[in-house]
Amino acid sequence: MTQSESPVDSHNFRTVSGKPLIVGTGTGTKWQWLKKGRPEEERTKLTQELIDQLLLALNNGFYHIDTAEIYTTHPEVAEAVEQSGIKREDLWITSKYNPYRNITAADALKTTLEELKTDYLDLYLIHTPFFSDESTYSIETAWKEIIDAKKQGKIRHIGVSNFAVQHLERIFKVSEPEFYPVVNQIEFHPYLQDQSADITDYCKKHNILLEAYGPLTPLFRIQSNEADTAEDPLRKVLPKLSEKYQKTDSQILLRYTLQRGYLPITTSSKVQRIRETLAIYDFELSAEDVALIDKEGSTFHFRSFFDGKFD
Repeated sequence: MTQSESPVDSHNFRTVSGKPLIVGTGTGTKWQWLKKGRPEEERTKLTQELIDQLLLALNNGFYHIDTAEIYTTHPEVAEAVEQSGIKREDLWITSKYNPYRNITAADALKTTLEELKTDYLDLYLIHTPFFSDESTYSIETAWKEIIDAKKQGKIRHIGVSNFAVQHLERIFKVSEPEFYPVVNQIEFHPYLQDQSADITDYCKKHNILLEAYGPLTPLFRIQSNEADTAEDPLRKVLPKLSEKYQKTDSQILLRYTLQRGYLPITTSSKVQRIRETLAIYDFELSAEDVALIDKEGSTFHFRSFFDGKFD
């Protein structure tokens, strides 16, 4: 199965040069906290480790980069892209508006474009529907500004992240269909098959592409915690599937994510894992094995982000 034959309904998304949208490499949580852990005077310094990781990904076939205002990693993305020598039109760059800051989407986008050293974004998302309590700025106001930026050619595609059904419906009420969100990026893995009630079915019904962050949570968040590992139902299932398909546990989970209709966002600093990630398009899990992962995953609940927000 080739990249262009991915089971993800990707709306025929393409880079400007025509390359199909594929699995993305993330620049998120780890790097955000690494910077915040530095002395204040050093937080604006470029993180060479991230630049090197991005270059490794770009030089080994990745061209979809996922970043965000809150990650504070725009400068590293810009530096890696420049050093890679890859043309901007051959890349897909996503960033996200941070509503926790009392700043407009228009102003945030202006800074984002400057930091990324680009004239446009391929995709711009509202990072969360949970705006600052002190803000008089709303989802609706932010969305209207994002629509304006799209009309001006600063954004090619517009979407959201971590939105539940009720948040999407607020956007639908103030938008024409041509300006509805085309992406909702949410946490997804076998232990969290719906970040919020009915969100998967709702997005598919409204032709909204689902992107998955945290698709490898059962491997890297659960199994690193001894208390959780004892209850981890996939601990025995994944090795058997890996042997059956001659793929790694990570590849099995990423392929599962694709076949559930989600486009995975993941990351690695190792060449072998980067290559393995891009090799998830050359095999397919049986319907029975997807159902098995669904079934085993549904017996154990784990949420990494926004705990209590969707209850």
